[in-house]
Amino acid sequence: MPPKPPSPLYRTIYDLARQVPPGHVTTYGQIASQIGSTARTVGFAMAALPPGSDTPWQRVINSQGKISPRTDGDGNILQRDLLEAEGIQFDQKGRVKLEKYGWTFSECPDGSKNERDKHP
Repeated sequence: MPPKPPSPLYRTIYDLARQVPPGHVTTYGQIASQIGSTARTVGFAMAALPPGSDTPWQRVINSQGKISPRTDGDGNILQRDLLEAEGIQFDQKGRVKLEKYGWTFSECPDGSKNERDKHP
């Protein structure tokens, strides 16, 4: 049986995550604010991605600039490895400098301009 397609909400979340270029990150909360949802919902969407997805899930981190722990134990190690391979550096406490690597969205998903955000 083929996997169930993602909901329209999850597809929107994945589309936003795909906008984040290599070498940058965004937060669960930033994606959530674009769609009027919660950071937790974005986290659930990322966790629901099927293996082999083209969505760059590794570029979505928490608001502290950290990788959120995973229940499987290895996901956070893989996420850090993938981000480091893109040139993102972590400090001694495992944080990414959002001021340096953070990506903010200049357009809302409906195509309208979001004037409070600009690309770094």
